[in-house]
Amino acid sequence: MIPRAWPLLIVILWFASAAHVSVSFAQSAADVPQRGRLIENPPQQLGLYSPSDLISNVTGGTISRWLLRRTFTPQCSVVVYHLRYGTVGGQGEPTTASAALMVPAGSNPACVSPRPIVLYAHGKRNLTFFNMADLSGNNYEGLIVALALAGDGYIVVAPNYAGYDTSTLGYHPFMNADQQSADMMDALAAARAALPSTSVADNQKLFITGYSEGGYVAMATHRALQAAGVPVTASAPMSGPYALVAFSDAMFMGQVGRGAVEEVLMLASSYQHAYGNIDSTVGMFEAKYASAATLLPGLIGPGTLVAQGLMPESAVFSNAPPLPELAWMTPATSPGKLASVFAQGFGTDNLITNDYRLRYLQDAFSAPDGGYPNTTTGLPPDAPANLLRQALKRNDLRNWVPMSPMLLCAGDEDPVVFYLNTQLMEGYWAVTAPESPVTVLDIDAPPSHDGPYKHLRRSFADTKSLMKWIEGRSAVVEDYHDVLVPAFCLQASKSFFDGF
Repeated sequence: MIPRAWPLLIVILWFASAAHVSVSFAQSAADVPQRGRLIENPPQQLGLYSPSDLISNVTGGTISRWLLRRTFTPQCSVVVYHLRYGTVGGQGEPTTASAALMVPAGSNPACVSPRPIVLYAHGKRNLTFFNMADLSGNNYEGLIVALALAGDGYIVVAPNYAGYDTSTLGYHPFMNADQQSADMMDALAAARAALPSTSVADNQKLFITGYSEGGYVAMATHRALQAAGVPVTASAPMSGPYALVAFSDAMFMGQVGRGAVEEVLMLASSYQHAYGNIDSTVGMFEAKYASAATLLPGLIGPGTLVAQGLMPESAVFSNAPPLPELAWMTPATSPGKLASVFAQGFGTDNLITNDYRLRYLQDAFSAPDGGYPNTTTGLPPDAPANLLRQALKRNDLRNWVPMSPMLLCAGDEDPVVFYLNTQLMEGYWAVTAPESPVTVLDIDAPPSHDGPYKHLRRSFADTKSLMKWIEGRSAVVEDYHDVLVPAFCLQASKSFFDGF
């Protein structure tokens, strides 16, 4: 026999249980990172740097950096904050990311609120603990951004990208245009939410720039903002691999750049996470490196990974051609000024199998890119069959036209991201949109050429010559992409932005 009070007790317990489930569901929903939402507000302040602090830090350590001591003339001190916010991963999954917020400070009118915002995208990083907001260590890129932009009155928002610093994502969506542009836009929303706590306001002018991987990300972000109807005042992508299929085809045809091993591993990881089919391409990597795509970015740098036998040092391909008739591109020897760089991408301890290289090349020959090696349409290939080329086409940026001004800056002797990328974008827009507001600057062009950046080209040429005289040509090649070009292209970008 059931006591008379039990039904009432059961009803009460049922409602309590339902309420508990409802509360638990609400709590779990609240725990899901919301795109563009700050995780902590106010954000953590990491440092206040005077102009002399920044110049001292950026010009120390190497001869090439010391030679830049007269390149920067900041007017403002810089306050650096660390932002954490919600964003998405390569499959659209909720995750978190972080960014640097650099705010100008000082009594100079150029430093006084309200100020314009520059959304900055950084270059490739192999270590997951990289943080653009930490200027205390050997963060050269963060320092020159603080000097050239925040030090001259721009509010800088510089994401670390999902997969780095405090991000909860277990991989980095490298060269994933949709994800990386979403990450940048989420960082911008988070920064604007954080600005009131810094007592600084923005004046609604929005600029976008970035270097190397970040040059690609900057262009993808301009494209995404334009598609979303968000006004972009101007952008300045620098030395980016925008034409991804052509850039990859050039590598498989023997033009292997410095750092290509790391790039291939990060691409394979990124596209496998996003599209789920790259690993199904049988025999891409040599057996001993079958799991190498899981290594970068990570907690251990490439030097240690090479020493442990987990990845090759520089050889992407075998120095034995897949077929005798392909010997002329194993390695490529043209252009001659980069032939020695290409040669380092070949060896006996190589990453990609000859069988896979041959199959990739056969696809490149049957479904050629419209910009490389021959210029036809200027477009990516119509219907590539190779899975990697399909993923690269999906992320190739030769599919839009900027409506607001853009400066493309790079150096024509770049051994990492070839100037070919800038030329391909220039050629693509010259054919498809001859009235597009795009300006191209080769920072390594002869300084005798006229133009608004003549003084920067002369300064670049002088710095490059002095470095070559002190340390030799090999040192120039080593620091060309990572030290010299970003310093001067960033100054050109800042000058370009000043005009608006």
